[in-house]
Amino acid sequence: MTAYIIRRILYAIPILIGVNILTFLLFFVLNSPEDMARMHLGEKRVTEGAIASWKAERGYDMPLLYNAGAEGLGKISETIFFEKSLKLFRFEFGSSDSGRDIGHDISQRMWPSLAIAVPVLIIGLAVNITFALLIAFFRATYIDLWSVVLCVVLMSISSLFYIIGGQYLVSKLLHLVPISGYDTGISAIKFLVLPVIIGVIGGIGAGTRWYRTLFLEEINKDYVRTARAKGLSERVVLFRHVLKNAMIPILTGVVVVLPLLFTGSLITESFFGIPGLGSYTIDAINNQDFAIVRAMVFLGSVLYILGLLLTDISYTLVDPRVRLS
Repeated sequence: MTAYIIRRILYAIPILIGVNILTFLLFFVLNSPEDMARMHLGEKRVTEGAIASWKAERGYDMPLLYNAGAEGLGKISETIFFEKSLKLFRFEFGSSDSGRDIGHDISQRMWPSLAIAVPVLIIGLAVNITFALLIAFFRATYIDLWSVVLCVVLMSISSLFYIIGGQYLVSKLLHLVPISGYDTGISAIKFLVLPVIIGVIGGIGAGTRWYRTLFLEEINKDYVRTARAKGLSERVVLFRHVLKNAMIPILTGVVVVLPLLFTGSLITESFFGIPGLGSYTIDAINNQDFAIVRAMVFLGSVLYILGLLLTDISYTLVDPRVRLS
């Protein structure tokens, strides 16, 4: 198993390097530091001196890949590629274009993101699996048919509808919870209730339909027919046999999203005023803070690759046959 994990890690390294190089090309070659300076300072009536000063303050005045004027290793280290891209592998995100410490911001903002994402994942998983089991229990009936229709309808509705509708109904009309904002400690619960509920409701359609498919696939297998032949009730067959064997794809599906919980939800956090990493990224895009966007792109890539690695490891734990592949 150790050799399998090492092999998967080695597969991930060139992918991460490729993402880093592609990000560098997008932010510093296709979009040069001069272009970034003009976006921040204004396209019109900006002097070359102002552009040079803006670049010098942020370390964008160095050569891209090779510094011929430096000595020794400085020819490579005193470059934009080394300072702004290679240091990301050490998780040194540097400062934003507005002067803030990106690493400190990430360490502070990941907790509000987790405060929303973790409850949505756990509660949503329980709700979706429960509904899917009930639909599978009444398979090939009108309950099954109309449940699938309802799931497709829920999947077709934009998440913005749930957010705006929930804010209008629960916050503006009923005044049960604040419409937006955030606080620390226990006081944060009143700000998280509505985003969590909307997150769970918004995922019911796709989640229930997916788990229903898994359960129906297991129901048609030989071990289920054998269990029924032994006289076991349908309830026992579903919960003790079907659910247990369907946990393999469910487990891997959950594991792959665990690292991505840190990055938060772009839309939800923005609409509810949650100071998480999702709203952090949106604000950086709106303010054209390329340093933050670049750091979040790299961090998202690392977390996604980590999720895939954890998925491979979870497969080996629940299905030893995978280790032979």
